[in-house]
Amino acid sequence: MRLHRLDITAFGPFGASQSVDFDDLSAAGLFLLHGPTGAGKTSVLDAVCYALYGSVPGARQGGGQGMTLRSDHADVGTRTEVRLELTVAERRLEITRQPPRERPKLRGKGTTVDKAQTWLREYDATAGAWKDLSRSHQEIGEEITQLLGMSREQFCQVVLLPQGDFARFLRADAEARGKLLGRLFDTRRFAEVEKRLAERRRTTEAQVREGDATLLADAHRMQQAAGRAMELPELAPGEPGLAEAVLGAAAVARSTARELRAVADCRLTATESAQAGAERDLADARELDRLQRRFAEAEERAARLAERADAHRAERERMERGRKAEAVAPALELRDAADTEHRRAAASEARARALLPQALADADTTGLAAAARRSAEELGGLESARRAERRLAELVEERAGLDRQERADEDVLHEAETWLADWETTRTALQTRVDCAQEAATRTEQLTVQRDPAQRRLGAARQRDQYAADTEEAQRLALTSAEQAVEARAHWLDLKEQRLNGIAAELAANLTDGTPCAVCGATEHPAPARKVAGHVDREAEEHALAAYQAADERRAEAERRLGTVREALAAATAEAGDAPTVRLAEEAEELERQYARTRAIASGLHAAQEELRRAEREREQRVAAQQQAAVRSASRVAGRDRLEREQAVLEEELTRARGTAESVTARAAQLEHRAALLTEAADTARLAEDTAQRLKDADARLADAAFRAGFDTPGDAAAALLDDTAHRELQRRLDAWQSEDAAVRAVLAEADTAAAAARPPADPTAAERTAADAGRSLREASSARDAATRRCTDLDRLSAHATTSVRRLAPLREEHTRVARLASLAAGTSADNERRMRLESYVLAARLEQVAAAATARLGRMSSGRYTLVHSDDRTGRGRSGLGLHVVDAWTGRERDTATLSGGETFFASLALALGLADVVTDEAGGVRLDTLFIDEGFGSLDDQTLDEVLDVLDALRERDRSVGIVSHVADLRRRIHAQLEVVKDRSGSTLRQRGTG
Repeated sequence: MRLHRLDITAFGPFGASQSVDFDDLSAAGLFLLHGPTGAGKTSVLDAVCYALYGSVPGARQGGGQGMTLRSDHADVGTRTEVRLELTVAERRLEITRQPPRERPKLRGKGTTVDKAQTWLREYDATAGAWKDLSRSHQEIGEEITQLLGMSREQFCQVVLLPQGDFARFLRADAEARGKLLGRLFDTRRFAEVEKRLAERRRTTEAQVREGDATLLADAHRMQQAAGRAMELPELAPGEPGLAEAVLGAAAVARSTARELRAVADCRLTATESAQAGAERDLADARELDRLQRRFAEAEERAARLAERADAHRAERERMERGRKAEAVAPALELRDAADTEHRRAAASEARARALLPQALADADTTGLAAAARRSAEELGGLESARRAERRLAELVEERAGLDRQERADEDVLHEAETWLADWETTRTALQTRVDCAQEAATRTEQLTVQRDPAQRRLGAARQRDQYAADTEEAQRLALTSAEQAVEARAHWLDLKEQRLNGIAAELAANLTDGTPCAVCGATEHPAPARKVAGHVDREAEEHALAAYQAADERRAEAERRLGTVREALAAATAEAGDAPTVRLAEEAEELERQYARTRAIASGLHAAQEELRRAEREREQRVAAQQQAAVRSASRVAGRDRLEREQAVLEEELTRARGTAESVTARAAQLEHRAALLTEAADTARLAEDTAQRLKDADARLADAAFRAGFDTPGDAAAALLDDTAHRELQRRLDAWQSEDAAVRAVLAEADTAAAAARPPADPTAAERTAADAGRSLREASSARDAATRRCTDLDRLSAHATTSVRRLAPLREEHTRVARLASLAAGTSADNERRMRLESYVLAARLEQVAAAATARLGRMSSGRYTLVHSDDRTGRGRSGLGLHVVDAWTGRERDTATLSGGETFFASLALALGLADVVTDEAGGVRLDTLFIDEGFGSLDDQTLDEVLDVLDALRERDRSVGIVSHVADLRRRIHAQLEVVKDRSGSTLRQRGTG
């Protein structure tokens, strides 16, 4: 920023319009603003500040500002106005400000207030004219503040170095010094950072507590699922180690639950074996009871048969007499029909005999009758054979059914025996699969916990390797930039020394006859110095300085980059350790392979358990089928024996009854046909005889037939003759008795039945109670096993949920730890913050350290190398440290407080501090060049030698193309400084006179 021109009207002590040509004053580099006390020297500086910011510095501003700025010497019709022309950021601007004023009303009585007005214009070099930019107070204020990069307070401290302020700053305590530095450097953002960190710490702490509360809720649910067998950690939400404690307790609970499930499995296996044994015992008891009851029933049936033996013999004898009487029946029939048939016999005799076989064609009546009777008797005996033939067919079908059942049961028994023979091998293999899957599930959980740390460590190792390479590159760049900065500094110092050696020629170039010399004041210049070959001018020196500053910035940037990379390398090394990345990658890959393998095995746990349960159910079904087949096989033995005996009897009877015929039916047909022919022939023969003789012959034949049948008289034979109904009923009773006797004999002949009868009586009721108790124990064991399985499942599910919560909470917990450390460190309460410095204090301490270093460069020249300002971060009492300021006396070599300096020493020390602060604030403001500075008072306390040294330092500011205005009423300065702006006061107001310039 460079000031060009200032126009003042009715401002402060200046009643009329006054102008200051700063370009003319700045040509000499150093100019003096002097005048008697109260003339208005400081008001000139106030006008500059008011033009830029719309207010004056420090305590001179107050309420009713527009009224106090107006000059009491001005005419009523003259408007107070300040116009400033300056160049900032390579833009030439003109600012005009008119404060509000109170004036008489144009009409009527009383006064009115004109509003404040502001104009901002910019010079357009291309058009060669001014152009308006804005008339808004707010827009102009924002534009100027942005261009200057400084607030009003900073501007007043940096450009208008106020009288007494830096002496107080030099002697002030840490608190007062901190307030001033805070206003100058605007460190409110760092205080806001402290506040934001504290708020973030409270937020993350609340989130961690909430996550821990959720984790504890999961732990309580796991404790309930574990049946209160889980010990919960005695830690509150937010306390360190809670997540690890909960996960550890959950692991113990899961292990305990699995052990209880294994015990339940063993108990279930034992109860299953006991229940199977009880079922077998029950089946055996029932079978024994059945056989014993079967034998007892057979004995009772045998007793009943013995009781009916006499009646059976009587019925059998009656059946024999009936069969004998059947031989007499034809004779009886012939006798009854002889009388009727004798008349038709002669006519039909020839026809009947023609149909007879050749052997009987010539037989007499007696022979024909006998043959007919024999055929009839044989035919009557075939009825029983017909029934036997039908029964035989039924027996054959029953035996075929028994054979089919036997083959089916044999297949069932063989399949069951074959399957059960491999049962132990199958069960062992399936149980091994289940155990392997359970072990794999446990191993998978362990590997899950190990995977994430291994991956993080591998990632950190890879970053470590990358940062190691980056560190080497950064070291190389830092070394190169440092060497370049040293070379640039050496080059700049060489040029500076050469320029200082030829400064006389540079000053002589600006000499003009009649114009006083800036060094000696002479108006004649008989022998001005001449530039020699290789002369270094200001432009070359500034170019070398700019090159050095650029190189130094590159060095600083390279060092910062190196520090950043080293910090990142240290963090990555702390995370990864010294293990090689290849080995960590192999370990991580091995963990992944193991995890994939165990997870694949564990995924088959449910299928293996289901397959084991299916195999056990199939075993039970096959054992039951085997037992049922055995029972059916035992039942078939007795049935087959009975059928075989009955079949043998029937076949013997049918063999006799069939004769040469194919079947009993065919034999009956033959006999029926033959008997009919013989009967018809005999009838016709007898009819041919004399009716009387026929009756006699019939009686004789009847008597003969009865005798041959074994009867004493034909009446006995007639009495013994049975009709068909009586014959069938009697035959049925005989057959039933015979079947019952055979069945009883078969049962009594059974070996297993007889053996069962020899054993003690069976007790199936007790076996049923034992089987019921075993079944109840089995159900209880199964329920216990199911409960243990559900407990394991619930714990696994809740543990997985808790593990997920811990993983999800881990980044937040890490963030909370990091934010808490940062917040404590920024607030100065952390143990790592040894000097208990707040962040804002730390930043201000860094700024103060920069100010002290910049001030020392000038203080050394002002004090002839005796004094050096140093920053101190020692703690004072119980307070915090960081804003101490001491002076080092080279004569004594001791460091002492700045309050021990004398008045003159305090002035040039505070002046050096002010100039140093101006440099630092300028850099902080973005590097805006401050080409015009003002120093207000304080020179009266210096002796001549110190004053010369101070003026040399101020004159050296011109090296940066600055102009310095000294505000002072010291008379000796008017002799030493030729460019002057004098403030003259009288009764009509102060005026300005500018002299000693070109």
